[in-house]
Amino acid sequence: MHGILSLHPLLAVAAPLVAIPGILSARTANIREAWSLGAALLLLGSVAGLVPAVLAGHTWHLVLADVLPGAPLALRVDAMGLILAIVASVLWGFTTIYSIGYMRASREHAQSRFFSFFAVAIFCTVGVAFSANLLTMYLFYELLSFSTYPLVAHHQDEAGRAAGRRYLAFIVGSSIGLVLPAMVAIYQLTGTLDFAAGGIALTAAPPWLLTTLFVLLVFGFAKSALMPMHAWLPAAMTAPTPVSALLHAVAVVKVGVFCLLRVVTGVFGPQTLKGLGLDHLLIAVAATTMLAASLIALSQDGLKRRLAFSTIGQLAYIALGAGLMNAAGLAGSMLHIAMHACGKITLFFCAGAIFVATGEKYVSRMGGIGRRMPWTMAAFFLASLSIIGIPPTGGFLSKWLLLGGCLDAGQWLLAAALLASSLLNAAYLLPIVYNAWFCPPEQAHYHGPVQEAPLACVVPLAITAVSCVILFFFPDPFLTLARMAAR
Repeated sequence: MHGILSLHPLLAVAAPLVAIPGILSARTANIREAWSLGAALLLLGSVAGLVPAVLAGHTWHLVLADVLPGAPLALRVDAMGLILAIVASVLWGFTTIYSIGYMRASREHAQSRFFSFFAVAIFCTVGVAFSANLLTMYLFYELLSFSTYPLVAHHQDEAGRAAGRRYLAFIVGSSIGLVLPAMVAIYQLTGTLDFAAGGIALTAAPPWLLTTLFVLLVFGFAKSALMPMHAWLPAAMTAPTPVSALLHAVAVVKVGVFCLLRVVTGVFGPQTLKGLGLDHLLIAVAATTMLAASLIALSQDGLKRRLAFSTIGQLAYIALGAGLMNAAGLAGSMLHIAMHACGKITLFFCAGAIFVATGEKYVSRMGGIGRRMPWTMAAFFLASLSIIGIPPTGGFLSKWLLLGGCLDAGQWLLAAALLASSLLNAAYLLPIVYNAWFCPPEQAHYHGPVQEAPLACVVPLAITAVSCVILFFFPDPFLTLARMAAR
């Protein structure tokens, strides 16, 4: 493997920013939205151009500024980072199209601000994906927190402001209070913050200090929503549905678990963590979150809140794979970033389409809605199968690898917990589908005729739903990249 020195990674990271001047200066909605779509296509092309070299075993790198000895602002494109970048670049385009239909149909205010901060959020996400060290990743992580605040508080009412305050308190408070001191300590111990295969040389530090630093980083990257650092996520459901899709599928939460994977593989290293028994700590936190969030989701009547707790549980699968620290577990963890993103963004698209078409937000009042919105609820069904992990959907593949990782590690009880969680996924998703299609006519809240949301909402959710099935039969390049990154 050798590195390719190039400006290409910087061009890919900066691609979303191209849209912002055009969005802010556009005189019509069509021009503003054209800028967003153009930047999404530019990002997709830039990221796609990086793939062949990485699949061939090479990395791209670029030093932006020598801030500290051993800790420059630098970019590096490897297999793990490319998974997150592909997810962000592909789904941004679909989310933009969906947002056009949703924002217009809902007559949302401040749409130029909305699309501008959306672009900044994708810029930060790709920046995290392509960060070469902990310092660069931290800076992009923090910028993502501040750029998504206006999206969370978009409605500018009391509920939106309260959600925004909680969002910043958890996300920024934890990163400054926990991650920053841990990062300073690691730099003092090693003189570097660069990610390294097998981790930075931290073995000279006493075990109690390494344990403390690991705990600070695991909970400091609160975007991963591991309990008890999860409360910001359901509260953020006051935002418009495209923002919820961004938070739960494309950017924020995926950045959180990605940072966790970098901490495990590039900062501490699996061998160091296993030697300290910290793999058991991460597994315990992940398993508890996975089961507890799924149980809480069962009791939620608000559709977006149910999906929010589902996301918390699904992120715990990724943390679980990181905690297993074997090839199958790590590969399953990285693959689940892509598979969950495709399924969950579809579910949120469907929730938004239902709201646009009917004004409905509550599961208990969706009886018979499948007859009125057949395309939307068919997409909801396919995405639900992927989240549960039922073939032929992509979610089956990532959960299969995670289950194999549990068995390879001799963690039979953990494998049982994984299967139990999948059953809980079915318990909180499939009744929605059943009630939508097979609710007795006298109990149904909705009856014909067919009345879907605007086409700009329905087309993206149909494509992402079908993609859940396509990824089962054609999982590359995600599967290849995940296995390369897990070596």
